[in-house]
Amino acid sequence: MPTETRKEVYKTMVRTSVMDDIFYLAQRQGRISFYMTCSGEEASVVASAAALNQSDEVFAQYREQGLFLWRGFGLDEVANQCCSTTKDPGKGRQMPVHYGSKELHVHTISSPLGTQLPHAVGAAYHMKLKEEKRIAACYFGEGASSEGDFHAALNFASTLQCPVLFLCRNNGYAISTPTEEQYHGDGVLSRGQGYGIDALRVDGNDAIAVYAAVSDARSKCLSTQSPVLLELVTYRSGHHSTSDDSTRYRDPDELQSVGHQLSAIDRFRAYLYDRKLWTDQEDREFRDHVRAECLHALEAAERERKPPVTGMMSDVYETVPKHLHEQQYAALHQMGVDDL
Repeated sequence: MPTETRKEVYKTMVRTSVMDDIFYLAQRQGRISFYMTCSGEEASVVASAAALNQSDEVFAQYREQGLFLWRGFGLDEVANQCCSTTKDPGKGRQMPVHYGSKELHVHTISSPLGTQLPHAVGAAYHMKLKEEKRIAACYFGEGASSEGDFHAALNFASTLQCPVLFLCRNNGYAISTPTEEQYHGDGVLSRGQGYGIDALRVDGNDAIAVYAAVSDARSKCLSTQSPVLLELVTYRSGHHSTSDDSTRYRDPDELQSVGHQLSAIDRFRAYLYDRKLWTDQEDREFRDHVRAECLHALEAAERERKPPVTGMMSDVYETVPKHLHEQQYAALHQMGVDDL
């Protein structure tokens, strides 16, 4: 990993963490309806994003906000999506943290687990047929590997030999279910091998290791036109979402001790300090800057208008079905909106 890339990866990891803290608290204050953090998994997401090509098509789950930031997704875009404003390309119809960007080659996040896996394989097969020099990268958690879509996707990728890179963030928990209750055997790694797919397990909290593994895996996907599975072993040091209280199924001491010991940001910062690539003063100033930038973006988004209810069906159907038009008319009439 080049020196400048190391610094940018670290800064994006910090930006992700600071942003998560602010938007998590904003949800607790009732300013947005929902949020999910990337706490503890910043290296798995940001370092892998840095190793991909900007033109690679990405199919993410819902903790890849660091990838969006790495590719140039602005904090104002994050805020407008989470606040469901008129500036949100999704027109406020998606839950918060369900970002998407055609320009950045990141497909819109979907809530149901695993649905992005077959889509990624289909995109990779298209690239293969078109002889394009790029790949599809698909992120998911180890919990998604219990879904049928995971197995269908891996089998299609293997038999069709598609240039798709599967990136499993094994963070220890599928909401409240720990890994020891999710599967027997050798984690997610062996599942890829069972389908005849090259697979590798990586320390997902080591940014440099993640970058190196993803770089090599991407090169292999391109050169052999075949899939690769990486299991990035990390740790979810926060709650599953703002709808979850993880202290009900894991000891709070675990969060403090294990989460601190495995902190990807702390490890990478110590590495940069040791090599005189970053200083404590730079760190404080950068965090203060990001915090101010993030608060400004959130406050600005809160002042933006919301999409009109009358536009709920726009851009969904070429012609709105009669029964939906009638439902919309009745609902709006109840709300006192007579001019449809």
